[in-house]
Amino acid sequence: MRVTEKGQVTIPKNVRSNLGIAPGSEVEFVLREGEAVLRRVEPSREEVDRDIRALVDHLRRHQGSMSLGDMSGDEFYRLLRD
Repeated sequence: MRVTEKGQVTIPKNVRSNLGIAPGSEVEFVLREGEAVLRRVEPSREEVDRDIRALVDHLRRHQGSMSLGDMSGDEFYRLLRD
């Protein structure tokens, strides 16, 4: 693994998968006995609560405003399942 001029490295896919790291995830490096340990940072309870409130507000503002075009509700649900 090489470090770029900007100090960046690509985290291998298996490491991202095992740690649950997705685009937008926060990570930190902890120095431990001459080694750097990569850890995923869990969001704080306040951050989770804020995000949930924002989602609920968004859903309330847009409630009933989704257009399915010519699709019936059953066709839409079938599309989601497949």
